[in-house]
Amino acid sequence: MPNYLSVIPLGGVEEIGGLNMTVFEYGDDMIVIDAGLMFPDEGMLGIDFVIPDFTYILENREKLRGILLTHGHEDHVGALPFLLKEINVPVYGTPLTIGLVREKLREHNLAAVELVAVRPREIVTLGVFDVEFLRVTHSIVDGVGFGITTPEGRIVHTGDFKIDPTPVDGQLLDFHKFSEYGEKGTILLMSDSTNAEKGGFTFSEKEVRRTFEQIFSHAKGRIIIATFASNIHRIQQAIDVAVMFNRKVILAGRSLVSNTQIALDLGYLRVPEKTWLRIEDLKNLDDSEVVLLTTGSQGEPMSVLSRIATDEHKQIKVKEGDVVILSAKMIPGNERSIGRIINHLFRRGADVIYEKVSEIHVSGHASKEELKLMLNLVRPKYFMPVHGEYRNKVYHSRLAEKTGIEKSNIFSLENGDILEISDGIATKTGKVQTGRVYVDGKGVGDVEDMVLRDRRRLAHDGVVLVIVGIEKISGSVVSGPDIISRGFVFEDASQDVINEVRELVYLSITQLDSEVIADRELLQAKIRSVLKKYLRNTMDRKPMILPIIFEI
Repeated sequence: MPNYLSVIPLGGVEEIGGLNMTVFEYGDDMIVIDAGLMFPDEGMLGIDFVIPDFTYILENREKLRGILLTHGHEDHVGALPFLLKEINVPVYGTPLTIGLVREKLREHNLAAVELVAVRPREIVTLGVFDVEFLRVTHSIVDGVGFGITTPEGRIVHTGDFKIDPTPVDGQLLDFHKFSEYGEKGTILLMSDSTNAEKGGFTFSEKEVRRTFEQIFSHAKGRIIIATFASNIHRIQQAIDVAVMFNRKVILAGRSLVSNTQIALDLGYLRVPEKTWLRIEDLKNLDDSEVVLLTTGSQGEPMSVLSRIATDEHKQIKVKEGDVVILSAKMIPGNERSIGRIINHLFRRGADVIYEKVSEIHVSGHASKEELKLMLNLVRPKYFMPVHGEYRNKVYHSRLAEKTGIEKSNIFSLENGDILEISDGIATKTGKVQTGRVYVDGKGVGDVEDMVLRDRRRLAHDGVVLVIVGIEKISGSVVSGPDIISRGFVFEDASQDVINEVRELVYLSITQLDSEVIADRELLQAKIRSVLKKYLRNTMDRKPMILPIIFEI
């Protein structure tokens, strides 16, 4: 059995907000931390979301002892159902994380998976790994990092964290345990790099409550708050302030209702009696009594807020005097869709409050001073920045150097890289298969980069279909060419262009040898080549050209 430890990020070290997944392997034992997805950017046309490539895990499935989850955000647990469809192993997380995952797995008909709820400071033994759950503060309740004891030394993985001195639930980051790992000796620290560019400290979640109170004190009509369904702290603060101002709370959005009920059942959320009402009760309340909590803070097309903004929601209609609060950060790539939602809401008479105009959101990630504090608490021999793009990891690496870690002991890995630790020495040794797998509807991995390129071409320049009937014996054109275009030109208004294309195709075919005409693939390639050159030279456009040849 090889006597070295391998640390392999399969995702989460080249991107923010997605694909977080890391493999730890020693001999015949392997564990995985997190299994996150990523939401598509504007170039991923038609894609629902993206998950990591699980190939390496599946190739070593007999070694896998368990999956450990830091918290319940989609970028850390969203890919879990797709992995568990391929491999059946226990999943460990804190009670709320397990509650959220159980509901997610039920939707995928995976109710038989073993889910183990673990409290902070408890230790789970998986093969040669002893994993201690370490309390952290983040933008979701019940977040943890991990202290992992291995034959090659101790590793601390912070998960997503910030150092909030006044958390909503009163559960502080476990300074004692993190410093204990520093005292005992930690060979490797893996730490959240999301806000490594940002100076100072991240504001406490309770700062949002002060803004809520100010807005509520001036609002005369209904208040509509859009936030992430998993942000139980934000939901709690909205409920608390609603109670303070004698308002009732109505939840709209399946994921929001589900997560709130799970948090309530597990004791992570407090809702006074007769405060949470059904959406059917909306018609019986005065506007000054209403707080609506919804999903859709990122402008998702089918979300409740989006349907409200476009006047497509059956029960909620925006009206003059409504105050709409987008209590979430604009995730990069979503600015345009969020902007459209804001514009629609303003057009319908609402007053919209969002991050750019008010302190209505605070980050759940540590800024520079908190990151330095974590480095000083753990005092690792080696350091590996995670959960960030390249620039975030560069800034975090510089902070590590300032705290005394040698530059040669800092490893900024890419997805798939192997960090090998043997006899106290860490080296980057190779790479395993990794990448992004696209999920489109019920299809997983059947959409490749080539398909996305085709979709982008169709979106940018459209498609031109050329339909030609060829007489089988003589090779002469007996039908067409018929030209059909979509997204290229408006056919009724561009008959001159269509006629020119038709004439060009006809002449091109008549000038070909009978052998070329008889070879359907060769004929299609010739039509495509001639038409592509013509359209590029005359119109500077590059539509997708699809010749369809049939024999008569």
